[in-house]
Amino acid sequence: MAGLDLNKKLWRIPQQGMVKGVCAGIAYHLDVPVKLIRLVTILAMLFGLFFFVIVAYIILTFALDPMPDEALHGEKQPSSGDLLNAVDEELAAGEQRLREMERYVTSDTFTLRSRFRQL
Repeated sequence: MAGLDLNKKLWRIPQQGMVKGVCAGIAYHLDVPVKLIRLVTILAMLFGLFFFVIVAYIILTFALDPMPDEALHGEKQPSSGDLLNAVDEELAAGEQRLREMERYVTSDTFTLRSRFRQL
């Protein structure tokens, strides 16, 4: 977990929600899995907080704005596989540049130019 971002707005995410997207929005805000929030909600309902959970869910349904589609897709973080592929491409490009420099430095052209500069 990256930690809680205090500037991140609390939204409803109906695109990912089962009822109105309140649990999905809370999970997104807290950066935890949606299943964990749903499990806590169900357990709270089972252990005597049924009325409180229902009232809070209804209030949050009307109080929270739905997350716009562009905000949902715009903040997508790259996966670790994507990051590893990008690093691998950067390393391959750097290695290729290094080989080209090595090839030039060990060439006759470089030696000839160096000797002309010394004159």
